[in-house]
Amino acid sequence: MDKIVKIENLVKKYNGIPAVDNISMDIDEGEIMGLLGPNGAGKSTTINIITGLISMDKGNVSVCNLDIKKHGNEVKKSIGVVPQEIAIYEDLTALENVMFFASLYGLSGKPLKQRAEEALEFTGLKDKAKSLPKEFSGGMKRRLNIACAIAHRPRLIIMDEPTVGIDPQSRNHILQSVKMLNEMGSTIIYTSHYMEEVEEICTDIAIMDHGKIIARGSKEELTGMISDTDTLCIVPECGICKIDVDKIKQINGVVAIETEDNAIRITNTRNANNLDRIISFFMSNGIIIKNLEIRRPDLETVFLAITGRKLRD
Repeated sequence: MDKIVKIENLVKKYNGIPAVDNISMDIDEGEIMGLLGPNGAGKSTTINIITGLISMDKGNVSVCNLDIKKHGNEVKKSIGVVPQEIAIYEDLTALENVMFFASLYGLSGKPLKQRAEEALEFTGLKDKAKSLPKEFSGGMKRRLNIACAIAHRPRLIIMDEPTVGIDPQSRNHILQSVKMLNEMGSTIIYTSHYMEEVEEICTDIAIMDHGKIIARGSKEELTGMISDTDTLCIVPECGICKIDVDKIKQINGVVAIETEDNAIRITNTRNANNLDRIISFFMSNGIIIKNLEIRRPDLETVFLAITGRKLRD
């Protein structure tokens, strides 16, 4: 698979203190890369170097097989940026905003207007083309921000906290848009303070802290770093008093059992594939299962275990 972004030994210091500390990372074309980290981890600095907004002290970065030091302008044409701070002109219409930003990438004439209209339709703002953004809700402004970033059809889209401070409906619309953009061929770098967003949409996740990449992988790979077990929570209809938990412990793959209130929590070795045997135990003893839930460590747990702090601290 082609590497749309290649980062080698990247260093950026401010007053002698590393903001990005010798990181190396490739991003495959077609990925939705989640970039996580607390404030000051180095995420924004890394993004700003990729987009050419700031220079690096050491290292090499290429985008679409172009070195950003030698081919900065060409690289920028391949990138669409959705910044954390809304970047639109309040006194231009939605269509005028998108056309202005798309024109910066060389579009003009009929293709410019057509692409701008397509971007507004994609973001659900077609009927607001002639409206001024100062009349928009926060969620609509965020969607217009996205339209401005994608009208030139970039191969790489960088989204920095695109759902901050918006309503759930607009957040869901944006998340679905991210998936669709990816299906249409764009590679996406996505930063967020909302773990559930990253879990839902990202195919690859990198965790940064103190300027370094400290963990990387799929959600399953990252959760596997801190635990090789899952928890099966079962609520029997009859309660737990009639259940011989010692016999459940004899099932291969069961590590531990806890009982609390009317629930049984069974800790299983991951990939034990023993769910059918556990259910059979209850059925053979005439016990009806009222509720069953498999619980696995989430990204919040992984992040806390690896960094020692919560993402939104």
